[in-house]
Amino acid sequence: MAEESAFEIVQKYHRAWTNGDVDTAMEFVAEGISCRAPGQDFEGKDAYRQFIAGFAPRLTGIEDIAEFADGQRVALFYYPQTAATATTPAAEFFTVKNGQIIESVLIFDRLSYAPPTQS
Repeated sequence: MAEESAFEIVQKYHRAWTNGDVDTAMEFVAEGISCRAPGQDFEGKDAYRQFIAGFAPRLTGIEDIAEFADGQRVALFYYPQTAATATTPAAEFFTVKNGQIIESVLIFDRLSYAPPTQS
């Protein structure tokens, strides 16, 4: 059986968490993952799981923009849609090693995902 490419692994991870299946998404994540996100960094699978699990239920949809792969590195660009916004782009840059995601750099505008203000 052929080994899955980094691109295939990242796609499976992304589809799982954006559909609310955080447990399946974490099957593609290494125990020692490091994640850089706006305003905070996460080390280890447990911290990363908490971060993803905290945001996944807020998704109302997802619109993919583009995907790029270069060997073990994969970049995704998409619109995570929530009650607060449907048009704020996000980007993730992954590094995959031995069939698991070992690093994620996540870029998004945190303020756009805050709860809508009451007028």
